[in-house]
Amino acid sequence: MSTTTTPSSGVSREDLGRLAEHWGERPSLRAWFSTVDHKRIGRRYLVTAGFFFILAGLSALVMRTQLARPEAGVVSPQEYNQLFTMHGTAMIFLFATPMFFGFGNFLVPLMIGSRDMAFPRLNAFGYWVFLFAGLFMWASLPFGAAPNNGWFAYAPLSAEQHNPGLHMDVYALGLLFLGISTTAGAINFIVTALKLRAPGMSLNRVPLFVWAIVATAFMVIFALPALNADNAMLFLDRRFGTHFFDPSAGGNVLLWQHLFWIFGHPDVYIIVMPALGIVSAVLPAFTRRGVVGYPLIVLAIVSIAIISFGVWVHHMFATGLPQLSYSFFSAASTIITIPSGIQIFAWLATMLLGRLVLKVPLLFVIGFVITFVLGGFTGAMFALTAFDQQVTDSYFVVAHFHYVLIGGAVFPMLAGIYYWLPKITGRMYHEGLGRWAFWLVFAGMHVTFFPMHLYGLFGMPRRVYTYRSEPGWDGWNLVSSIGSYVLAVGLLLVLVGVVHAVRRGRPAPPDPWGGDSLEWATASPPAPYNFPVVPRVRSLHPVWDEWTAESTGPSATEDRILSNGRRTVFTSELDARYERAVQMPESTLKPLLLAAALLVFFTAMLLSWYPVAAVAVLVVASTIAVWLWPPRRPDEELAVAA
Repeated sequence: MSTTTTPSSGVSREDLGRLAEHWGERPSLRAWFSTVDHKRIGRRYLVTAGFFFILAGLSALVMRTQLARPEAGVVSPQEYNQLFTMHGTAMIFLFATPMFFGFGNFLVPLMIGSRDMAFPRLNAFGYWVFLFAGLFMWASLPFGAAPNNGWFAYAPLSAEQHNPGLHMDVYALGLLFLGISTTAGAINFIVTALKLRAPGMSLNRVPLFVWAIVATAFMVIFALPALNADNAMLFLDRRFGTHFFDPSAGGNVLLWQHLFWIFGHPDVYIIVMPALGIVSAVLPAFTRRGVVGYPLIVLAIVSIAIISFGVWVHHMFATGLPQLSYSFFSAASTIITIPSGIQIFAWLATMLLGRLVLKVPLLFVIGFVITFVLGGFTGAMFALTAFDQQVTDSYFVVAHFHYVLIGGAVFPMLAGIYYWLPKITGRMYHEGLGRWAFWLVFAGMHVTFFPMHLYGLFGMPRRVYTYRSEPGWDGWNLVSSIGSYVLAVGLLLVLVGVVHAVRRGRPAPPDPWGGDSLEWATASPPAPYNFPVVPRVRSLHPVWDEWTAESTGPSATEDRILSNGRRTVFTSELDARYERAVQMPESTLKPLLLAAALLVFFTAMLLSWYPVAAVAVLVVASTIAVWLWPPRRPDEELAVAA
């Protein structure tokens, strides 16, 4: 196995200087706000999503403190409901998906040999919208106006007559605002992966992490409209007196659940899919071999993306729908475990056939496999209608949900942080500190959530503010609360380890792990232009291949053209044949201004300042027009024969 990287022979100092001039950004306040560099935007996604994770985690600690003992009074019922709702909403919408989009923003162009995302300005716009939407929702908490009806916001409890005030208006508008960012990011990932791959990176050579991100992006495109429609109808019901969810006026309360879970069940895999991609990316470096069954894993990813849209009634087995319909969704809920199992067995085979290097990233991968499999067992139990109806709305559901999302998303996420931290920051983490963090997170997670299976089976309902001591739930709740603090200490050590690496870690080499994909063929951290020469890919493991003089991509002359401006390559969708060089946009403040105008619009709608909202719409339209206005000079895009 060789770690020869893409060579820079034939690239003169003058060409490198031009690349640095065209792609680099001078340090300044304006450059900080106007950057369109996918690496800087990816880091911002990671940091911002991490900040929202801390807020959601603190909310969870307050709730577990409240539930540690019977009839406690740490917070009032109203405060508990707001913390409970913001915890779930932030973890699902403001942490998990944006965090993985942060990994995708930083890594996808590097993994496919591109110099940026397909739409850099849209990428920056998506980040600013995500930031403003998160602040929009969290800012309501200090004013006692945060969402308070659960992250699922079931009607009719979310209607104005049952839940007055701004609480659920914040929820509906905040998620509509956030949906703009998620949709923009998904479109960008799809186009980037299809058109900006390095010459020679045909579909059977695309890294599994990129496959996972693209599948996630397609799921977002098809799933998110249902949630957006739900929230738009909820806001219209609450603010303008429509009756979409009011049976007395011809509406239907189950319409909310159908639309919500048409989004919600695919969203479980929207969250988990990139995590599975991270596992497939980490394993080759620490097993010293490629992942077993690459074609099967790709088929499993695509299968999960499709089947997940046929499982939504899995969440509605206790709503009184016709029993015959349950059988179809029960079957789909069982079938979807098959592609997940294929990936698990492929990873286990990779570890058994490889030579394990037991570093922190691999420890988190092993912790993921253990935890996710346990969550999968209980998930298969929920596919059985009779069992599901018995444990619905009990803490057994809470235990399963967290085993899947912490085991299936957070553990791979932490593996990815440790694995790519040298590439992102240029610094190595402290191995001993990382191992302590792993064991505390692993132990804390299981001590917190495994007992919930037990007191859920003993009858404790979820979504309760307090409970009596007579049913015998108090001891198990105390164990869970202690475990939550252990988990929090472990996550705090992860943060300490990241800060220590950034401030005092030793400089990282380009490829400290012996990775196989193209991000390890660049400096740590990468240069603004990513690659001095556009890579040519000949296999699934390009960094492990010896470089030869043969070329399947652009010529040396065309490489010189690519160094003369902000240019990257377009390739064909299937076999990645070289098509042409394309001009990429410069840094600009337009994405920030457009996102700020949208923030004004949604704030004005929340506070019923409709004239201000109308002005904001005009500003939004004007900013979009300026953004899309053709440049004065002819397009400098160069068409180069393949």
